[in-house]
Amino acid sequence: MKTMRPTRARIAAVGLAATGALVLAGCGAANEGSSAGGSSTAAGPAVTGTISGAGASTQQAATQAWVAGFQATSPDAVINYDPSGSGAGRTQFEASGVDFAGSDAYIKGDEIKKAQDRCGGEYVEIPVYVSPIAVVYNLQGVTDLQLSPSTLAKVFAKKITTWNDPAIAADNPGKTLPSTAITTVNRSDKSGTTQNFADYLKGAAAADWTFDVSDTWPVQGGEAAQGTSGLVGAVKAGQGTIGYADESQAQGLGQAKIKVGDTFVAPSPAGAAKLLEASQRVTDGGAKSFAYKLKRDSTDASTYPASLVSYAIACSKYSDAKKSALVKAYLSYVISADGQAAAQKAAGSAPLSDAVRQLITPAVSSIA
Repeated sequence: MKTMRPTRARIAAVGLAATGALVLAGCGAANEGSSAGGSSTAAGPAVTGTISGAGASTQQAATQAWVAGFQATSPDAVINYDPSGSGAGRTQFEASGVDFAGSDAYIKGDEIKKAQDRCGGEYVEIPVYVSPIAVVYNLQGVTDLQLSPSTLAKVFAKKITTWNDPAIAADNPGKTLPSTAITTVNRSDKSGTTQNFADYLKGAAAADWTFDVSDTWPVQGGEAAQGTSGLVGAVKAGQGTIGYADESQAQGLGQAKIKVGDTFVAPSPAGAAKLLEASQRVTDGGAKSFAYKLKRDSTDASTYPASLVSYAIACSKYSDAKKSALVKAYLSYVISADGQAAAQKAAGSAPLSDAVRQLITPAVSSIA
């Protein structure tokens, strides 16, 4: 099943009234930001102008909260965001089609030079959104599914095709499992969620997941849907379906526990935050790129290895001083304690730690 996304012209016309469409903020938007923890916002003095971004659909609910909160100090600023998918966002950014991108996968390989060429030098890449990826399913009569990494990899590789397979039964002792056929649902678009989920399968079950990790789903024969909302809708509409989606958008579906060490662990923001703390920074993108190689093979049950870290990508300098000031002010709010609290309230994400915020703030402050 493939959902159709509205055209950019149609999205711009309906603005915030459209579900799953472009996030558009302008004059008069309400302030829905949070001041949890007593921190003040980091938006600073009022700025004006218009900037446009595109990318990860996982960031959509958080972006709506960020834009609304940013209005508190800059009511005349306009922030456009098209949740077209991580791959599309990076491509548009590298082609100068948008001012910033959101991506569930960090820039690497030949994309590094493309981003540097687009920016005329360094680019800024910072984590802004940390969230678990839920293994979502719709299976009548089964409400507490458990899956080990090996079983999960075999299911998505289509080596396990029925729900009462012995491997699934071994993960779920005492449960009655139907003989229903398994229908896997994957993203049809280039997706950072896909890349993160495939990276988890590769890292946690390499013997059973032999595919290369990329933002394009590698297994043929499943059902495909565009965007997070499309995938969730396809799983809901089917029976015996299973997929993967940002946990914040997976309400109304079963969410499997995955095995971490000797314990089956449910997706949680706390587990995602713990995973980031246990992971290593990747420095290939330069001094202002803060990308992380997540520890997918963690056996610490306080972590949730099938998580994603979603990034904001911008240039370290812009030829238009007004645009530069707006990008800097907006991203400063996004990573602030208030911005992160707003995202947590709207999307259930894990706020950045103070240590991470202190690390990335100089990169955002340097935008000029």
